[in-house]
Amino acid sequence: MIKLKSKNFQKTKDFLDEKYEKYNHIDFIENDPIQIPHRFTKKQDIEISALFAAVLAWGLRKTIINKCNLIMELMDNSPHDFILNHKASDLNNVGFQEFKHRTFNSTDFLYFLDFLQRFYQKNDSLEILFSSKETQKENIAHFHNTFFDIDYAPQRTKKHISTPERKSACKRLNMYLRWLVRKDNKGVDFGIWENISPSILICPLDIHVERESKKLGLLERNISDWKAAEELTQNLRLFDANDPVKYDFALFGLGIENKK
Repeated sequence: MIKLKSKNFQKTKDFLDEKYEKYNHIDFIENDPIQIPHRFTKKQDIEISALFAAVLAWGLRKTIINKCNLIMELMDNSPHDFILNHKASDLNNVGFQEFKHRTFNSTDFLYFLDFLQRFYQKNDSLEILFSSKETQKENIAHFHNTFFDIDYAPQRTKKHISTPERKSACKRLNMYLRWLVRKDNKGVDFGIWENISPSILICPLDIHVERESKKLGLLERNISDWKAAEELTQNLRLFDANDPVKYDFALFGLGIENKK
């Protein structure tokens, strides 16, 4: 828990609020993978494209965006319709068979398509997989377990859908949830999942956020795991209990700013 004195507490809060306003801006979209789901208006198109953008958010942002654009093109720029209606023969396209982004390859891509087709043939939205439990720890674990709840699920693909049950900080899934759950008038996050309260979200813990959090005395844990993400989020709730993850903008933005 945070140990800042009252004077430093208010100073830190004011500083983070200022940076939140600076970085939670429509201009942020241009160079970030979140631009991919911003191409769509249909709820399912947004959540499907956002899932790929979040899972592939690893490495140079320009490369991530290019790879996500390729995935959208392979799905005819209508991800939900493609997911529901594609046939096995449609996946013989070389783009599917040879897709690769870092360690995410065609085996992983094809299994994602398989899971999503099975899911959307029976359900309206991925939101139900993240909203049936009391905590985000339980919800993310439930998503992971459901995603791989079939005997032919590739073992190698499990590294691309993290789970707190393996002590992972689940950075990409927490970012995905921030995108779809948070709702404000800034135009960056979508806020289309209304059955999850922003108050229970967990802050995505990447290297930039971790570094800036430690500088500000918001994180002491030295291991970048689920407990660290929870520690940071619990401290951020002291600044805004209803929307603690809004400070992800501030911490990530500071990390990029200080890296220059």
